[in-house]
Amino acid sequence: MSPSPSGPAGGSLADLGTEPPDGPRRFARILCRAVFPATATSMTSAEFEELLVDLTTRLATALHARPFDPTPARAVGEALVAAHCTAVDSLPRVLGVIDAYLVLYCADPATLTPDEARNRCARLQHAIAAGFAQALQERTRREQESLSRAAITAQTEIAEALHESETRFRAVFNDAAIGIAIADMAGNILNVNDALARMFGGSAHQVRSRNLLDLTHPEDSPDIWRMQRELMRGEREHYRVEKSYARADGTVLWTNLTVSLLRDADGEPRYMMSMTEDISERRLLHLRLRYQATHDALTDLPNRSLFFERLEQALSPGSGYGRVGLCYLDLDGFKAVNDSLGHAVGDQLLIAVAERLQSCTAGSGQMLARIGGDEFVALIVDPPTPRAVTELAERALEALASPVELGGRELMVRASIGVVEGPTRDLTAAEVLRSADITMYRAKAAGGNRFALADPDSDARAISRHHLTHHLPAALRGAEFFIEYQPLVAMRDGSLEGAEALVRWSHPRHGVLGPDRFIPLAEHTGLIVPLGRWVLREAVRQACQWQVRGIGGPRPLKVNVNLSPRQLHHPELVEETVTVLEEAGLPPSSLCLEVTETAMIRADENELRPLRELADLGVGIALDDFGTGYSNLANLRRLPASTLKLDRSFTLGLQRAPADPVDLKIVEGIVSLAHTLELSVTVEGVETSIQAERLRDLGCDSAQGWYYARPGPPEQLPEAV
Repeated sequence: MSPSPSGPAGGSLADLGTEPPDGPRRFARILCRAVFPATATSMTSAEFEELLVDLTTRLATALHARPFDPTPARAVGEALVAAHCTAVDSLPRVLGVIDAYLVLYCADPATLTPDEARNRCARLQHAIAAGFAQALQERTRREQESLSRAAITAQTEIAEALHESETRFRAVFNDAAIGIAIADMAGNILNVNDALARMFGGSAHQVRSRNLLDLTHPEDSPDIWRMQRELMRGEREHYRVEKSYARADGTVLWTNLTVSLLRDADGEPRYMMSMTEDISERRLLHLRLRYQATHDALTDLPNRSLFFERLEQALSPGSGYGRVGLCYLDLDGFKAVNDSLGHAVGDQLLIAVAERLQSCTAGSGQMLARIGGDEFVALIVDPPTPRAVTELAERALEALASPVELGGRELMVRASIGVVEGPTRDLTAAEVLRSADITMYRAKAAGGNRFALADPDSDARAISRHHLTHHLPAALRGAEFFIEYQPLVAMRDGSLEGAEALVRWSHPRHGVLGPDRFIPLAEHTGLIVPLGRWVLREAVRQACQWQVRGIGGPRPLKVNVNLSPRQLHHPELVEETVTVLEEAGLPPSSLCLEVTETAMIRADENELRPLRELADLGVGIALDDFGTGYSNLANLRRLPASTLKLDRSFTLGLQRAPADPVDLKIVEGIVSLAHTLELSVTVEGVETSIQAERLRDLGCDSAQGWYYARPGPPEQLPEAV
């Protein structure tokens, strides 16, 4: 009876109550037409096709699995052997159809990119071949065990049954699909079957004229001949290895070899019997699939997987290597090439770059790999000196210095390289590559077209930045941020005018962090918008509490909130600010938004429009850090600012006695200009009474600094001044 097709859990597809999709069924039909003529199955073509539908469904499921796992494909290979698809060309036909049609009929482009689908298809082929080989090997092993028992029986049967036993043995011996040889205990080959003679490409007589010990190969493991000597001494009953042989025509025969000891009735060793399975084609397929899995399809260089394998080998304790060197290279401006000239030109540029870099890494112990889009890495095992690694980086930059000609145009190629060199002890592959990556970005930040040497302190800072960046969203959700307030004091009478809200991060590992540690990271990741929204809401709520408690006397206290450049471009800035004020019940005049001079000067009219709208509503706009940029003073007339905050760098000279006359004139001129433009002046960084008195004499309106109070919790504000 023919076996019925079954689903992944062992039941039939009909039992599951589902019909496989049209794509897998069409693929199974194509596979059946290609493979069925080469099988020895007792199933009909229709029954065999139903079996293939089930196997195809398993492959399609594995192709789309997240995470991807090619293991289920091994069962497909085993099922093919169970269905007697064991002819010489059965497996190549199966793999050929899978290579040509599996992605076409079974891959969903909505969930898999073409490259991802092809890569997964190659790994599924590899797993099918492995499962097929294992199942075929197990079946061969069973045949071999049967032959061994038959051989022993043939040698030990009683005389009356000897003729019959030898006849049966000869039938098995001559007709077996695997190669069989019998040798004496000295290794002289006494008899071989036709299958073995065909494997070696000669006649049975030519093979019989040789000794087992002469059939060596340069790639033989020493363990093979150790086990062979043990078997010849009667210390071992059998062994099984993968062994290669050199044929007379120069080609290599790869085999699964099993050698067994045959004893006589008294238990004494008499003969050795070898059984040889030709796995040359399977091995070539394995090597081809291995190469595809470990090499970049575009440049033919080793890929990330093979690079990590070699790096881990070099760093392993038993490798015998003392040091490793790494050059991590990233092309500068490659994205612009792809965006402007197209990916086809970008691919050709990568091929040209790979060829030039290969010419730099032809030395012993050197390896070049492509590990990303435009990222290459060169590995040097046991460099003679640390200088050898930097010399490789210099050669790489020199090789890329001349333009690359593509399609009638010349493209300039620049690169940034991170160089790591050091002892192998106590290092992991991930740590080495991370250090090289960090160092490469330092070279890129320094202008590119150069290399930089790894530095542990720089690595630690970069890792700290990465950790903080990664933890920022959780910190905002987990209420790790808090606000301190620094008083703003009216200089005419020293009264409390308001406070500037300064955000802090109470980090669970690093303690309290100032804004200089995380605001640039929040800007870079875009988290500055929700963080800024939270700061605004908290500061406005606090200002309402101060006003309800009557802090500040008859004049309601104002609260100043910093606005980052990215918030300035946020399309809902005006709407969100108005909503926060209305929900809290705070008058717009009690809020002042501080924008840096650089951000405001660079803004065009469209970007300034939200600030003008807020200013028209009564919200104060302060030009923060004035004097640190390179603005034209005439630009002040077009800005919607109501306050100019003078940077502390202008007032340091006023702390000395006598005061720096140049600083006095500069501050006097700025204050006069600001008042002419109807702007109030707030001075930052006031630290001494002398400084405060001089600034008051120069006409400054308000000030903040450690002379008055340091930033602190909101409840301390009334007593701060």
